[in-house]
Amino acid sequence: MREAELAERISGWIRKQVEVAGARGVVVGMSGGVDSSVTAVLCKRAFPDATLGLILPCFSDPRDVAHAKLVAEKFDIETRTVDLSPIFASLFRMLESREYDGEADIAAANLKPRLRMLVLYYFANKLNYLVVGTGNKSELLVGYFTKYGDGGVDLLPLGGLLKTEVRRLAQALGVPQEIIEKPPSAGLWAGQTDEGELGMSYETLDNILAALETGDLSGCDESEVRRVQEMMERARHKRESPPVFEV
Repeated sequence: MREAELAERISGWIRKQVEVAGARGVVVGMSGGVDSSVTAVLCKRAFPDATLGLILPCFSDPRDVAHAKLVAEKFDIETRTVDLSPIFASLFRMLESREYDGEADIAAANLKPRLRMLVLYYFANKLNYLVVGTGNKSELLVGYFTKYGDGGVDLLPLGGLLKTEVRRLAQALGVPQEIIEKPPSAGLWAGQTDEGELGMSYETLDNILAALETGDLSGCDESEVRRVQEMMERARHKRESPPVFEV
């Protein structure tokens, strides 16, 4: 399917989901990365007058904020910026009885996307909008997202696209090249990158995920396939509803 047709289909799908829910528009977090940029552009296409982009820095790289604003300006997306750094610092101090020093601690790092989720839903509730997530298929399958953080959303328009497919769509939509080419990062701590945490490139991950779907693993490294399968199994609880005890 050509990217232009794909973009139109996804935008139409977003409109339908919002209409079915009886909502008026969409709110999306804009991180300055390729996934959030593509999602924001598709949301703007779906709701030209009812799309709100939220820029939510939290001890973030200033370049990410600049990239989010660049996309917002290029595609005329209404935005609001809320700096969560003071709230995060205060919460960390309350929990740890010390000051935050930017450490690479996963429990503390996950507070950031969870705080962002609170703000996204605040505005969604105020405006009767839906929260649109930015996760892609690659990350959803291996659980590379924060439960009840960036995973806490109402719909996932990129959830059926691998990361490499999102990059091609970004090219077609006109997302700035510097955003498409920069190393993907969740911005959890200084120097953190997605591929560093995953332990492989997105190209490798996507090749393995596609091979697992077809059942043809020829050409894939056996140890890397096992690593991906283990990530998928460990993340099962993230992709499913909480188990309910049945009486």
